[in-house]
Amino acid sequence: MLKKSKANAVNKENLLVSVIIPVFNEECTIGDIITRTRNTLKKMDQPYEVLVIDDGSVDKSLETSKDKGAEVFRETHQGKGRAIRYGFRRAKGNIIVTLDSDGSHQPEEIPLFLESIIQGKADLSIGSRFFNNEVNHAKIPRTNRIGNKMFNSLIRFLTGSRITDSQSGFKAIRASILERMELNSKGYELESELLIKALKLGARVTEIPIIFEQRTVGKSRLDPYKDGARILYSIITSYLF
Repeated sequence: MLKKSKANAVNKENLLVSVIIPVFNEECTIGDIITRTRNTLKKMDQPYEVLVIDDGSVDKSLETSKDKGAEVFRETHQGKGRAIRYGFRRAKGNIIVTLDSDGSHQPEEIPLFLESIIQGKADLSIGSRFFNNEVNHAKIPRTNRIGNKMFNSLIRFLTGSRITDSQSGFKAIRASILERMELNSKGYELESELLIKALKLGARVTEIPIIFEQRTVGKSRLDPYKDGARILYSIITSYLF
Protein backbone atom coordinates (compact mmCIF):
# COMPACT_ATOMS: atom_id res chain seq x y z
CA MET A 1 0.00 0.00 0.00
CA LEU A 2 1.43 3.36 -1.02
CA LYS A 3 1.07 6.03 1.65
CA LYS A 4 -0.30 9.36 0.46
CA SER A 5 1.48 12.51 1.55
CA LYS A 6 -0.19 15.61 2.91
CA ALA A 7 0.19 18.29 0.25
CA ASN A 8 0.49 21.82 1.61
CA ALA A 9 -0.57 24.91 -0.28
CA VAL A 10 2.22 26.88 -1.95
CA ASN A 11 2.82 30.46 -0.82
CA LYS A 12 2.42 32.39 -4.10
CA GLU A 13 4.61 35.20 -2.79
CA ASN A 14 7.56 32.79 -2.70
CA LEU A 15 6.64 30.87 -5.84
CA LEU A 16 9.10 30.45 -8.70
CA VAL A 17 7.96 28.36 -11.68
CA SER A 18 10.62 26.59 -13.74
CA VAL A 19 9.60 25.34 -17.18
CA ILE A 20 11.88 22.75 -18.76
CA ILE A 21 11.66 22.18 -22.52
CA PRO A 22 13.88 19.44 -23.97
CA VAL A 23 14.65 19.91 -27.66
CA PHE A 24 16.29 17.88 -30.40
CA ASN A 25 16.13 19.28 -33.94
CA GLU A 26 12.86 21.21 -33.55
CA GLU A 27 13.87 24.55 -35.12
CA CYS A 28 10.45 24.91 -36.76
CA THR A 29 8.48 24.78 -33.50
CA ILE A 30 10.72 25.61 -30.52
CA GLY A 31 10.59 29.39 -31.03
CA ASP A 32 6.80 29.47 -30.95
CA ILE A 33 6.68 27.21 -27.87
CA ILE A 34 9.10 29.45 -25.95
CA THR A 35 7.20 32.62 -26.88
CA ARG A 36 3.84 31.18 -25.87
CA THR A 37 5.28 29.76 -22.65
CA ARG A 38 6.76 33.10 -21.62
CA ASN A 39 3.56 34.97 -22.51
CA THR A 40 1.50 32.55 -20.44
CA LEU A 41 3.74 32.86 -17.39
CA LYS A 42 3.86 36.65 -17.66
CA LYS A 43 0.06 36.76 -17.53
CA MET A 44 0.18 34.77 -14.29
CA ASP A 45 2.24 37.59 -12.73
CA GLN A 46 4.54 35.03 -11.07
CA PRO A 47 8.33 34.80 -11.20
CA TYR A 48 9.42 32.17 -13.72
CA GLU A 49 12.31 30.78 -15.73
CA VAL A 50 12.26 28.93 -19.04
CA LEU A 51 15.04 26.39 -19.45
CA VAL A 52 15.64 24.81 -22.85
CA ILE A 53 17.84 21.72 -22.77
CA ASP A 54 19.28 21.15 -26.23
CA ASP A 55 19.97 17.44 -26.68
CA GLY A 56 22.69 17.85 -29.29
CA SER A 57 20.59 19.39 -32.07
CA VAL A 58 22.26 19.79 -35.47
CA ASP A 59 19.77 22.34 -36.78
CA LYS A 60 19.06 25.87 -35.49
CA SER A 61 17.14 24.86 -32.36
CA LEU A 62 19.90 26.16 -30.10
CA GLU A 63 20.17 29.56 -31.78
CA THR A 64 16.40 29.99 -32.00
CA SER A 65 15.97 29.19 -28.31
CA LYS A 66 18.54 31.81 -27.33
CA ASP A 67 16.95 34.41 -29.62
CA LYS A 68 13.58 33.84 -27.94
CA GLY A 69 14.99 34.61 -24.49
CA ALA A 70 15.17 31.16 -22.93
CA GLU A 71 18.03 30.05 -20.72
CA VAL A 72 19.68 27.41 -22.89
CA PHE A 73 21.88 24.47 -21.92
CA ARG A 74 23.48 22.17 -24.47
CA GLU A 75 24.12 18.47 -23.90
CA THR A 76 25.51 15.79 -26.18
CA HIS A 77 22.73 13.73 -27.75
CA GLN A 78 21.78 11.13 -25.15
CA GLY A 79 17.99 11.19 -25.10
CA LYS A 80 14.96 13.09 -23.85
CA GLY A 81 15.11 11.62 -20.36
CA ARG A 82 18.73 12.61 -19.87
CA ALA A 83 17.96 16.16 -21.09
CA ILE A 84 15.05 16.55 -18.66
CA ARG A 85 17.13 15.23 -15.77
CA TYR A 86 19.77 17.84 -16.59
CA GLY A 87 17.03 20.47 -16.53
CA PHE A 88 15.85 19.27 -13.12
CA ARG A 89 19.35 19.83 -11.73
CA ARG A 90 19.48 23.35 -13.17
CA ALA A 91 15.96 24.45 -12.23
CA LYS A 92 15.62 26.86 -9.32
CA GLY A 93 11.82 26.83 -9.01
CA ASN A 94 9.72 25.21 -6.31
CA ILE A 95 7.29 23.99 -8.98
CA ILE A 96 8.77 22.51 -12.14
CA VAL A 97 6.88 22.08 -15.42
CA THR A 98 7.96 19.95 -18.37
CA LEU A 99 6.49 20.10 -21.87
CA ASP A 100 7.53 18.98 -25.34
CA SER A 101 9.06 21.24 -27.99
CA ASP A 102 7.30 19.81 -31.05
CA GLY A 103 4.06 21.77 -30.65
CA SER A 104 1.97 18.87 -29.37
CA HIS A 105 1.45 20.56 -25.97
CA GLN A 106 -0.27 23.88 -25.41
CA PRO A 107 1.73 26.22 -23.12
CA GLU A 108 -1.48 28.17 -22.45
CA GLU A 109 -2.62 25.22 -20.31
CA ILE A 110 0.27 25.56 -17.82
CA PRO A 111 -1.87 27.46 -15.24
CA LEU A 112 -4.18 24.43 -15.00
CA PHE A 113 -1.24 22.28 -13.92
CA LEU A 114 -0.07 24.77 -11.32
CA GLU A 115 -3.47 25.39 -9.74
CA SER A 116 -3.86 22.04 -7.98
CA ILE A 117 -0.31 22.20 -6.61
CA ILE A 118 -0.58 25.83 -5.46
CA GLN A 119 -3.85 25.01 -3.68
CA GLY A 120 -2.24 22.06 -1.91
CA LYS A 121 -4.38 19.42 -3.63
CA ALA A 122 -1.54 17.62 -5.43
CA ASP A 123 2.21 17.19 -5.66
CA LEU A 124 2.25 16.06 -9.30
CA SER A 125 -0.08 17.14 -12.11
CA ILE A 126 -0.04 15.10 -15.32
CA GLY A 127 -1.52 16.24 -18.62
CA SER A 128 -3.73 13.47 -19.96
CA ARG A 129 -4.51 13.10 -23.66
CA PHE A 130 -7.15 10.48 -22.87
CA PHE A 131 -9.04 11.79 -19.82
CA ASN A 132 -12.57 12.39 -21.15
CA ASN A 133 -11.21 13.36 -24.56
CA GLU A 134 -12.28 11.26 -27.54
CA VAL A 135 -10.97 13.88 -29.99
CA ASN A 136 -7.36 13.22 -28.96
CA HIS A 137 -7.74 9.46 -29.49
CA ALA A 138 -8.00 9.89 -33.25
CA LYS A 139 -4.80 11.94 -33.34
CA ILE A 140 -2.62 9.29 -31.71
CA PRO A 141 -1.38 6.19 -33.58
CA ARG A 142 -3.15 2.99 -32.59
CA THR A 143 0.09 1.27 -31.53
CA ASN A 144 0.87 4.14 -29.15
CA ARG A 145 -2.63 4.05 -27.67
CA ILE A 146 -2.44 0.33 -27.04
CA GLY A 147 1.00 0.59 -25.48
CA ASN A 148 -0.04 3.45 -23.24
CA LYS A 149 -3.11 1.57 -22.08
CA MET A 150 -0.99 -1.49 -21.27
CA PHE A 151 1.48 0.60 -19.25
CA ASN A 152 -1.38 2.34 -17.42
CA SER A 153 -2.85 -1.03 -16.45
CA LEU A 154 0.48 -2.33 -15.18
CA ILE A 155 1.06 0.81 -13.10
CA ARG A 156 -2.43 0.50 -11.65
CA PHE A 157 -1.80 -3.16 -10.79
CA LEU A 158 1.48 -2.33 -9.04
CA THR A 159 0.54 0.91 -7.30
CA GLY A 160 -3.26 1.00 -7.19
CA SER A 161 -3.20 4.40 -8.92
CA ARG A 162 -5.61 4.87 -11.83
CA ILE A 163 -3.71 6.93 -14.44
CA THR A 164 -5.06 7.39 -17.96
CA ASP A 165 -1.86 8.76 -19.55
CA SER A 166 1.26 7.57 -17.77
CA GLN A 167 3.44 8.43 -20.77
CA SER A 168 2.55 12.12 -20.96
CA GLY A 169 5.49 14.51 -21.10
CA PHE A 170 3.38 17.51 -20.01
CA LYS A 171 3.42 17.74 -16.21
CA ALA A 172 4.13 19.87 -13.16
CA ILE A 173 5.74 18.64 -9.95
CA ARG A 174 6.85 20.04 -6.63
CA ALA A 175 10.63 20.43 -6.49
CA SER A 176 10.54 19.02 -2.95
CA ILE A 177 9.34 15.69 -4.39
CA LEU A 178 11.98 15.66 -7.13
CA GLU A 179 14.72 16.29 -4.59
CA ARG A 180 13.87 12.99 -2.91
CA MET A 181 14.16 10.97 -6.13
CA GLU A 182 17.08 9.35 -7.87
CA LEU A 183 16.19 9.29 -11.57
CA ASN A 184 18.25 7.26 -14.06
CA SER A 185 16.34 7.17 -17.36
CA LYS A 186 17.90 8.46 -20.56
CA GLY A 187 14.90 8.16 -22.88
CA TYR A 188 11.11 8.23 -22.97
CA GLU A 189 10.94 5.83 -20.03
CA LEU A 190 11.61 8.78 -17.71
CA GLU A 191 7.87 9.50 -17.58
CA SER A 192 7.13 6.11 -16.01
CA GLU A 193 10.12 6.22 -13.69
CA LEU A 194 9.19 9.66 -12.37
CA LEU A 195 5.52 8.74 -11.89
CA ILE A 196 6.15 5.49 -10.02
CA LYS A 197 8.87 6.94 -7.81
CA ALA A 198 6.61 9.88 -6.98
CA LEU A 199 3.83 7.47 -6.01
CA LYS A 200 6.24 5.46 -3.86
CA LEU A 201 7.10 8.68 -2.03
CA GLY A 202 3.42 9.18 -1.30
CA ALA A 203 2.89 12.01 -3.79
CA ARG A 204 -0.64 13.05 -4.58
CA VAL A 205 -1.20 12.80 -8.33
CA THR A 206 -3.89 14.50 -10.37
CA GLU A 207 -4.57 14.40 -14.11
CA ILE A 208 -5.36 17.47 -16.20
CA PRO A 209 -7.29 16.97 -19.47
CA ILE A 210 -5.23 18.59 -22.22
CA ILE A 211 -5.57 19.49 -25.88
CA PHE A 212 -3.15 17.41 -27.93
CA GLU A 213 -1.94 18.30 -31.40
CA GLN A 214 -0.08 15.72 -33.46
CA ARG A 215 3.13 17.17 -34.83
CA THR A 216 2.90 18.52 -38.39
CA VAL A 217 6.65 19.04 -38.89
CA GLY A 218 9.18 16.21 -38.70
CA LYS A 219 8.62 12.73 -37.32
CA SER A 220 8.30 11.32 -33.83
CA ARG A 221 11.48 9.62 -32.63
CA LEU A 222 9.56 7.23 -30.39
CA ASP A 223 10.07 3.61 -31.45
CA PRO A 224 6.95 1.78 -30.21
CA TYR A 225 8.80 -1.50 -29.79
CA LYS A 226 12.31 -0.53 -28.71
CA ASP A 227 11.20 2.31 -26.46
CA GLY A 228 8.19 0.30 -25.36
CA ALA A 229 10.48 -2.42 -24.00
CA ARG A 230 12.49 0.19 -22.11
CA ILE A 231 9.33 1.69 -20.63
CA LEU A 232 8.13 -1.73 -19.50
CA TYR A 233 11.50 -2.45 -17.89
CA SER A 234 11.48 0.97 -16.21
CA ILE A 235 8.02 0.45 -14.71
CA ILE A 236 9.00 -2.85 -13.12
CA THR A 237 12.42 -1.79 -11.85
CA SER A 238 11.18 1.59 -10.56
CA TYR A 239 8.54 -0.20 -8.50
CA LEU A 240 10.82 -2.93 -7.17
CA PHE A 241 13.92 -0.91 -6.33
